[in-house]
Amino acid sequence: MREDLPITTTLEVKDTCLCFRAQRAARALARRFDHAFAALGLTHGQFSLLMALNQPAPPPLSRLADFLGMDRTSLTAKLKAVVRNGWVVVEPDPADRRNRKLSLTDAGVDLLKEAFPIWRGEHADLNELVSEEDQIDLKDMLDALSG
Repeated sequence: MREDLPITTTLEVKDTCLCFRAQRAARALARRFDHAFAALGLTHGQFSLLMALNQPAPPPLSRLADFLGMDRTSLTAKLKAVVRNGWVVVEPDPADRRNRKLSLTDAGVDLLKEAFPIWRGEHADLNELVSEEDQIDLKDMLDALSG
């Protein structure tokens, strides 16, 4: 190991970095929900995307990307699988054909109806690990960090 980058530097990041801890927790939660949804052929990211589309009116791509905290390019890449699976349809916006609107298909709605009880069950299990007060605090902190 080089002397100009001592192990104490690594330990400082491990012990103090919010990004590191948030990423680690996010990966653990992602694995948990991916496992729970696996029998449906669904990932946690796809579940979040489909649930975000469960709205009265199809949102434009840019608004959905903002809501999910993603850039448009990443969202476009994520959409490919859900469109290919027949869960989402992407259509030109009649008001501005340069924009795209996203809608759940019947198959997408049916999938969400199957997935939601699984999601609810996983959250019930998580509620056993973290008190309600701590959950509220954590959600508030994550919202604050999300800007």
